[in-house]
Amino acid sequence: MKLVLVGDVMLGRLVNEELKRESPKLPWGDTLPIFKNADLRICNLECVLSDVGEPWPNKTFHFRTDEKNIQTLLAAEIGMVSLANNHALDYGHEALLRMMKILGENAINYAGIGPNFLEAAEPAICRVNSQKVGLLAFTDNEPDWEAKENKPGLFYVPIDPDSIGVDARDKRAQYLFELIQKTRDDVDLLIVSAHWGPNWGYSPPKEHIAFAHLLIDSGADIIFGHSPHVFRGIELYKDKPIFYSCGNFIDDYAVDEIERNDESFVFLLETKKSGVTKLQLYPTLIANFQAKKAHSEDARRIGLLMQKLSSELGTPSQWNRAKEMLEIQMTMN
Repeated sequence: MKLVLVGDVMLGRLVNEELKRESPKLPWGDTLPIFKNADLRICNLECVLSDVGEPWPNKTFHFRTDEKNIQTLLAAEIGMVSLANNHALDYGHEALLRMMKILGENAINYAGIGPNFLEAAEPAICRVNSQKVGLLAFTDNEPDWEAKENKPGLFYVPIDPDSIGVDARDKRAQYLFELIQKTRDDVDLLIVSAHWGPNWGYSPPKEHIAFAHLLIDSGADIIFGHSPHVFRGIELYKDKPIFYSCGNFIDDYAVDEIERNDESFVFLLETKKSGVTKLQLYPTLIANFQAKKAHSEDARRIGLLMQKLSSELGTPSQWNRAKEMLEIQMTMN
């Protein structure tokens, strides 16, 4: 099975304005051929898909995209989205519930939100060819949006010393570990989406590394991290990839000159029953509200930065100049 992962997809604000007059395919730029080469495509949807609701009070940034822009997700054949993030409730509970309905009607699986805690924590499961793929999604952002027994919201799990270790004292972290173990028995491939930490920094915090290892020890096959606006290195732990941050893929943000938040990748993975066997990274740049494949010196620069960051985590890789992509050296094949 071939799987595509991309980081934050933000279709609100100026991207939304462009989509009022342009094709639904516009935000994906020239990356769609890579998407078409996969059997399943997953992203972190960093906005609310809804025409209803009011902006959440006392919040600086609110991201919402028109309901018709479900066509943009369908244009890329997105099969699963992570929604446990700091923008899913930007327009309140009514908009959140509306987004869930639209995604369901269009057969796009989602994880990380729900009308109550149990459903927000529930894994999304889909069948791809002969394999069952599970997606669990949590965030340590926006504690006020935590789903409760009778309150819509996010699957919120704090990442702090109390959450780390087999004797984790935080009940939400313990529930997550147990849920991974339970879901592991029902799927062939289990992805855990983690929207964690602050917006900046190329190096993962020590607590993220410890927590990611525990997620894999519990049964996860892939850790799909995001929230930072920049990508971070990839670690192979027990032959399983940890994407500490996939960075931004589509947005309208101003570009930081030092930590380039317009740079990322299309992450293409190949899997077998034994796990991930191949991992290829195609560098991308955001330009004119589109994700575009990087070329020449841009592609090499982005690829070599990821190579350096991954090397610091003990992960070897090789830059393929002819194909303008970075190949992670997997030990499993």
